Amino acid sequence: MNVLIIEDEPLVAKDLHTMLTRLESAVHIVATLASVEQARSWFAANPQPDLILADIQLADGVSFEVFEKLKITCPIIFTTAYDVYAIRAFKLNSIDYLLKPIDEKELERALTKYKKISVGLHAESLLNLLHHLNTEPRKYKERFLSMQRNNFVPIPVSEIAFFSKEELIFINTLTGEKLLSDHHTMDELESLLDPAVFFRVNRQHLVHIKSVARVKTTNKGLIVQLKPPYTIELEMSREKVTAFKQWLG
Repeated sequence: MNVLIIEDEPLVAKDLHTMLTRLESAVHIVATLASVEQARSWFAANPQPDLILADIQLADGVSFEVFEKLKITCPIIFTTAYDVYAIRAFKLNSIDYLLKPIDEKELERALTKYKKISVGLHAESLLNLLHHLNTEPRKYKERFLSMQRNNFVPIPVSEIAFFSKEELIFINTLTGEKLLSDHHTMDELESLLDPAVFFRVNRQHLVHIKSVARVKTTNKGLIVQLKPPYTIELEMSREKVTAFKQWLG
């Protein structure tokens, strides 16, 4: 089984590779791509694989842009942190929809479903997936733990201005405190946060909508200025501008 992985987070791509090879001895990862541009170039020069595992939100856009413009006929398993993409995903050749962080048992179930479906998605399977999403609304974390002097202190989401990643991940509060988070990756954090409230401005920052003061345009994209007590300016690439404006509006 030839599998193509489209994922812009190296650690997530590595985990997918490991889980796939553990679950399927005959799997062959034909390529691991990190952007819409790379995917377009790859499909122009290579035959379609048997199966695609694709993150939806990539650094330079969304993977839907690849599948909607090219004639991709092989099945796709989408992975993402956001429920809001579900309906659009199902209009393509999706056989399943996995929320991050990806659970190996969920991936195994998706692979089992793939084996039962030769091409495309049966209407019954689609209805079952939509029913699952409609009857089990996504719940987001309401508080996060901060490590302070060997103690764990709960921080309500309403008090968080933004998360930042340096060597470790920090919680930055509306009052200017910088507290150590007990999470290890920004992808994990992003999957736990309400996308209507938090936006991944860049790889290092997840920002609460109430902490945004103003936005400046630049040749490279946008500069997001935060409300006091913060004076930092966060750079955003041009590829994220449209999604950010929709989120902010």
